[in-house]
Formats: sequence, structure tokens, C-alpha cells
Amino acid sequence: MSAGIDLTAGIAADRTSGLPLPRATWTAGPDGSSRRIRVSIIGATGYVGSELTRILARHPNVEIVGLVARGRDQEPIGHHHAHLSSTGLVIDAHLPPSDAVFLALPHGTAAAMVGDLAAAGTSIIDLGPDFRLRNPADYPTWYRFDHPAKDLLADAVYGLPELHRDELRALADAPVAIVGAPGCYPTATILALAPLARAGLIGDLVVDAKSGVSGAGRDPKPHLHFGEVNESVSAYGLGGHRHVAEIEQELAYVAGSAGLARDANPGIAPVDFLPHLIPMTRGILSTCHVRPTRPTSQAELDQLFAQGYDGEPFVQVVDQPPATKQVTGSNLARVHVRYDERIGRIIAIGVVDNMVKGAAGQGVQAFNLVHGLPETAGLEQLPLAP
Repeated sequence: MSAGIDLTAGIAADRTSGLPLPRATWTAGPDGSSRRIRVSIIGATGYVGSELTRILARHPNVEIVGLVARGRDQEPIGHHHAHLSSTGLVIDAHLPPSDAVFLALPHGTAAAMVGDLAAAGTSIIDLGPDFRLRNPADYPTWYRFDHPAKDLLADAVYGLPELHRDELRALADAPVAIVGAPGCYPTATILALAPLARAGLIGDLVVDAKSGVSGAGRDPKPHLHFGEVNESVSAYGLGGHRHVAEIEQELAYVAGSAGLARDANPGIAPVDFLPHLIPMTRGILSTCHVRPTRPTSQAELDQLFAQGYDGEPFVQVVDQPPATKQVTGSNLARVHVRYDERIGRIIAIGVVDNMVKGAAGQGVQAFNLVHGLPETAGLEQLPLAP
């Protein structure tokens, strides 16, 4: 349990003396009338907590019952996020009875508090990394902590709907519902590469990714000051950024789900990934340079991507390289694939808004599936421009 946050009332929210009712029925009251799902956000003062509040405040099936942060006592949200002041919501240190809880916390914090909540039937959408990786041994390697809830990792579902939609829907009837929402870099990168991994085409891979400064969170850091970031581009995470673990895990999952052997995509283990910080507020652009395992063509690649994302509500396959500005403020991902015959490489590009499809919006998309709601509920907003 996180110091300074009282979860007692939230844990007491179990709706039956035994297992919870299927989550897909929770929008109906006991008398058959309609009701909204009670949602709380823990970590409401940060950027992701702010974005969750913005999206969920207009979600047709949600009632925000709690905004939670340590050391707070009925503080108007407008004191922390002025753009949300019209919601009238307040931030407190006490978690009220909740059907679902979104966690927007530093790594290692969520894992220590979800056990009792999940046991009570509360669905958990963790926007941090604590339930993204399936192997407990990966946490000391990539996040430098021993996972305190190893037994729950087997129950958690990686919250990328385009890959795990059926598993997310199955949580509606599960006694424990934990979603580990993907990171922003992995979202853009995996979506750009999944059709290639499914076809066994990734012979060699280099990922060059770029992020706006909001991806580093709201806490003040000297290297993120305006004078340091403006008019500058910097690489970081050399030698193995922690998001590599997700990318390798999920590309292997894609290939395995297609019935391919582990060595069908030599370039996905290990993945050569290098992120860069650039002077913009929002956005992820991931450019993936792939040496294919066999001869291919633009026609084949176009078919793979068209089939791979046919009917996906939030993935757009585009015929020109996308820009981050084309998805700002939306839950959309745009992907592009190009075969360069001169050098024999595939260039696959993915862009997302790191705060929406890369974080809060994707969490809401997974929440919708877990609760049997329309997948697009609360997420219909178009991108902002200019």
C-alpha cells in the first residue's frame, strides 16, 4: 500500500460476498435501470492522471467517484490542472468505493497496492509498468525492483487491444481483472512492426524513436527545463531502454500467435532501440528499420498492413509517412510501411499521442473491453490541429 493513500474504503467495495458479477453487467442497476461504472484515479496530480480525468469526465458510462493522491485533502483539481476546474472534482488521499481503479503511479508503486483491490473484484488498469512484463525475473533487470506481487502477473493482461482484445474481454468474467497498459514507445513501435513479425519478416531491426517532453512526467527535472530542451535533440537510454522488454515480449507473442518458431524473426531478440527527446510537448514517432528475412515487395507489405489492421477503430494505415501532429489529442495511431528496393530495407513508422493512445486513452480503451462497453466509448475525439 502506498504511504499517504487510504485504500480501506475502496477495498470494501466488493459487490458480493463471493465472486463479483460479470463486469459486462455492471452498467445495469439492481432494478434493471442503467447506471454508470464507479471509477477512481490514483495518481491524479500527474500528466497521465490529468488526461485520464479529461477523457473519463465525458465518458458516457463512467462516474468519476475519486481522484486520489497522497497527502491531499479535498483539494480542487483546478489547483493542479486548471483546464479541468469546470469538472468540480476534488483530489483526496482516500479511495472511495470503486468498481474500477486507474493507477498512474511511478514504477514499483502500483504492484504493492493492487492485491487487496483485485481480490475485492475491483478492476485495475495500471498505466505504469508494474504489470506489463510476464516474467517476474525481468523486473530487477529492467526496473530495478523485485516484484512484490509475482502471483498476480499471471492474471494480468497486456493492455494493447490490437493484440490482446479477446483476453481483455475475457476479464469481464474473471475474478481478478488486472490490465498492464503499454508504454508509449512500445505502443508506436509494436503497432508499426506487428504485421512484419506476424509474417516472419524481421531479420534485423533498428528502432529510432522520438518523444515529446510530457513522456517524462510532471515532476521537475533539470534536463527537462525549457532552456535545456528547446532547440535541442538528445538521445538517451543507450545500452537498453527499459521499454525494450515490452517490445521484445510482444513481438515474440505476435510471432508465436501466428504459429512461427522463435527464430523466425531474428531481429526481435534482442531489439536495437534508441529513443530521443525532442522539443515538443506531446507525441511519439517510432521509425523502424528492418532488414527482411526474405525478398518482399511493396505490394506484399501493403497487403500485410491492410489485413493486419482491417476494422481496427484506432489504427490508420496511411500511404505517406505520418507526423505526430496528425494524432495529437486523439486515441489514434497512424502507421506507414515502405519498401526501399535500393537498400533492401523495410521502413515502418508509427506515431501516437503519448498521453492518449500511448497512455490514458489506451487505458480507457482496455477498460471499455473489460467492462463489455463499446471499445470507442469516450474516445471519439478527433485530433487537434494545428
